[in-house]
Amino acid sequence: MDSSSSINDDPFVDPGLTDQPVDLADDLTLSVGRNAFLTLGTDRLIVLDESFVKAESRHCCGLISNGSKTTRAIPFYNILWSNLSTFDLTIHYAQPTSKNVVRVAIIAYAVEKSERAKATTWIASLLDRAYGESQRRKRIKVLINPFGGKGSAQKWYNRDIEPIFTAARCELSVEKTQFRGHAVEIAENLEVNAFDVIASCSGDGLPHEVFNGLGKKKNAWQALSQIAVVQLPCGSGNAMSWNLNGTDSPSLAALDIVKGIQTPLDLISITQGNRRTLSFLSQAVGVVAESDLGTENLRWMGSARFTYGFLVRLLGKTVYPCDVAVKIEIGDKSAIREHYRHEVTNPASRSERRKAVSSKTVDSSSMSEIRDGLPTLDYGTVNDDLPSGWHLMPYDKLGNFYAGNMAYMAPNAVFFPATLPNDGFLDLVTVDGDISRRAAIQSLLAVEKGTFFEMPHVNYRKIVGYRWIPKGQRDGFISIDGERFPFEPFQAEVHRGLGTVLSKSGHSYEARGVA
Repeated sequence: MDSSSSINDDPFVDPGLTDQPVDLADDLTLSVGRNAFLTLGTDRLIVLDESFVKAESRHCCGLISNGSKTTRAIPFYNILWSNLSTFDLTIHYAQPTSKNVVRVAIIAYAVEKSERAKATTWIASLLDRAYGESQRRKRIKVLINPFGGKGSAQKWYNRDIEPIFTAARCELSVEKTQFRGHAVEIAENLEVNAFDVIASCSGDGLPHEVFNGLGKKKNAWQALSQIAVVQLPCGSGNAMSWNLNGTDSPSLAALDIVKGIQTPLDLISITQGNRRTLSFLSQAVGVVAESDLGTENLRWMGSARFTYGFLVRLLGKTVYPCDVAVKIEIGDKSAIREHYRHEVTNPASRSERRKAVSSKTVDSSSMSEIRDGLPTLDYGTVNDDLPSGWHLMPYDKLGNFYAGNMAYMAPNAVFFPATLPNDGFLDLVTVDGDISRRAAIQSLLAVEKGTFFEMPHVNYRKIVGYRWIPKGQRDGFISIDGERFPFEPFQAEVHRGLGTVLSKSGHSYEARGVA
C-alpha cells in the first residue's frame, strides 16, 4: 500500500484523525508502555505511540501509517484476539500485505500494574467491537480436499488459513477427504454439539457433500440449523465463497469466517428416481450445464473454459427441448426488484429469521418429526402426480434452464442478482435457444456487466418448486451444484432457511443486487 495514498482511500485510517487529535477519553483509551495510548475509535483501534516517529519504514509494527508519524489504526474487523499476560497486553490482527492477502501480525505493550484492571475491561470492549454479532472462538471442523486447487489446498491451508484461525483462538479439528463422497460420511457421523462450523478447503463440491451428509443424520433438521457450512476457496469453483465472503482469497475468506454471522440458508430438495438430494447453489440444464460439465477436458483453460463453452453453444443456437412445470410466486421483474429491496433494507434479526423459518416450514403437530429428519415434501417427488396448480408446459426451443439459490456462479458472473439467502424462493432464469447471435453475445457480456437481469429476452422468476422432463434427447448434462446428475426427469422444492452458513451481513449476499 502506497504511503502517499489519500487518507480517504486508506481503510486503515480513522476519518476522525484527519483534522483533530485523538480523543483520549478515559473509558476508551488505555495508557500502555512509555508515551503510548490505545484508543477505541468509531470503527477501528487507534494506536498513538511517540516511538513511531523514530521508525524509518512506513510500515511500523505491521501497521499502516495514516500520514501521522505517531498514529496508526486497525479496523475492528481485522482484530482477531487480545489478551493480557503477566507483563504485556497483546493484540493479534489480520494485516493486509497485498490487495488479496492478509497475514497475522501482533502488537504488544507493557501494562503498568495500576492499569491492569482497566486493561481487562478495555480488552473486553475491544473484542465486543471486533466481533459484534459474530460468535467468538468458533469450533471448526476443517475438511481439506487434497486434490482441490490443483493439489494446493493443503499448502493454502497451512500458509493462509490456519494461522488466522489459530490467532482468533478457534478450536480446530482437521481431516483430509480421501475419496469422492467422503465428506458426506464425515458430516453424517459428526457429533452435532461438538462443532459450530464445518469449513471445506475445496471448491463447491465439498460443501454440497457436507449439506447432504448433515441431511442424512437422524437429527438432520437440528444439524442443518445449528452447524454453519462454509467454504475456504481452494478449488476451481468457489461460488460459495464469492457469495458469502466476496472473495476467492483463502486468507481473506478465513478472516470472514472468523467474523462471519450465522445466517439461515434456503436449501432445495432434488428428487430424481428414488433419490433425494439437497442443493445449496444451483441447478442447470442446457447451455450453462454443458458449458461447465461439457468442458472438463478444457480445465487447463481455467475459468475461461466456461466462457468458451458458453459462447460456442450460444452461437450455435443449441436448443434443449423439455417439458417444465413451475410453481411461480413472483413472476414480474419489477415486483422481484421491490421484493429484493424490501428484504435487504428491512433485515430481521437472526432469531427472528429462524423463528419465521420454523413457523413457515414446520407446524406444531409435525415439529418432532421434522426435527428427527428432513422436512416432508409439500409437493411430493418426481415420481408422484403433478402437484395441484402445476401445469406442464412444453419448451421446445429452450436454450438455458438455470435455477439459482445464490447470486454469483463464478467470479464476475452474477446470474441471479435478486437472490437472498433465506427468502424461501429459488430464482429461475430461462432463455430461448433460438435468440439471435447478437443477443447471445450481449447476454454473455451482460452477465459480467451486471445487466443480465434487465435483458428483455431473459425470463426471471421467483419460484418455490419445479419439475423438469427432457424431451427427444436421450443424453445430456444436468448440473446440481456443479455436480453431474443422470439425464433424467427431476423435481425441486425449496425449504426456507433449512441450512446455515456464515455471511458478513447475516441477511444478504456480497453481490450487487437489483435494488
